[in-house]
Amino acid sequence: MKSFQRLWRNLAFRIGIVTLAVLIAVAVGAPYLGTVDPAVLDYNLINRPVGERVDFSIPGQEPVAHILWMGSDAYGRDIYSRVIYGTRVSLLVALFAAAISMTAGVFLGVVSGFFRRLDSVIMRLMDGLMAFPPILLAIALVAALGAQLWTVVVAISIPEVPRVVRLMRSLVLTLREEPFVEAAVALATPTPTILWRHIVPNAFAPLIVQGTFIAASAVLTEAILSFLGLGLPPDIPTWGNIMAEGRVQFSQYPGNVLFPALFLVPTILAINLLGDGMRDVLDPKFSKKVS
Repeated sequence: MKSFQRLWRNLAFRIGIVTLAVLIAVAVGAPYLGTVDPAVLDYNLINRPVGERVDFSIPGQEPVAHILWMGSDAYGRDIYSRVIYGTRVSLLVALFAAAISMTAGVFLGVVSGFFRRLDSVIMRLMDGLMAFPPILLAIALVAALGAQLWTVVVAISIPEVPRVVRLMRSLVLTLREEPFVEAAVALATPTPTILWRHIVPNAFAPLIVQGTFIAASAVLTEAILSFLGLGLPPDIPTWGNIMAEGRVQFSQYPGNVLFPALFLVPTILAINLLGDGMRDVLDPKFSKKVS
C-alpha cells in the first residue's frame, strides 16, 4: 500500500496509469462503443466526411441509421469502429509481447548469471540476436511464420529478449554476492530455491520497469509492421493497417491516418510515462536523485 502511495505521488505514473485505464476501458467496451462491425463494407459510403448521418447497410439486416464520427474509408468501413477495435489488438500485442520476452529473458538471464559455464554460450547467442535491427528481425520472422496475431507477437518478442537477458544477468551477478545469498548457499539451500526465492524477487523492480518499455515498443512495432503490410491482415482492424490504407488518400482524407495516430501516440506515451514513474520510485538510484 505504501509503495502504491509513493507511486501515485509521481506525476508521470498518475498520467500513465489513468490514460492506460481509459484505453483498457475502451478496449473492453469496444462492442458497445463501436457502433457497427468494423469489418462490414458498404460501397455506398466510400470516403464519407466526419459526422455525416448515413444508413449503414449490413448484410442480412435492414439498413442502420448511423453517424460516421470519424468518417469512412476507401472501402466504406466506419473508421471510428475500426479505431476502437484496434485498441484491443494493440493492448493485447503489448501485453503478450512483454510477457513472453520477460519470461524468456528472465529465465535465460538467471541461468547465464548464476551458472558460469553456460554464461558465454547464452550471451553469444544474445549478441547474435542483437546484431540484427529489431524491426528487420521482426519483419523476417513475420515473413517466415505468416501474418497472424500469435506470429506477430512472437516476432515482436524475440528481438526484445536479449535486452532482458542482459539486464537480468547483470542483476544476478550483483545479487549473488550479497550476504543473504551467500548465507543461503552456506546453508546448502537448493539452487532453484535460491534463484526463485532470493534473487528473482530482489530484481523485480527494474524488471517491471523494463517490461513497460517493451510493451510500448511492441505497440509501435506492431503499428510499423501493419503499416508496411507485414502485420495482421486487413480484416483485423489495427491502428497500423488503418493508417496504411489511408495513406494513399492522405492529401484528400487526412483523417483516415490522423484518427488512429491520435490513439497510437497517447498509448505509447502513457506506457512510457508509467515506466518512467515506476523507475523514479522503485529504482533506488533514480529515487535518490528525485528525492
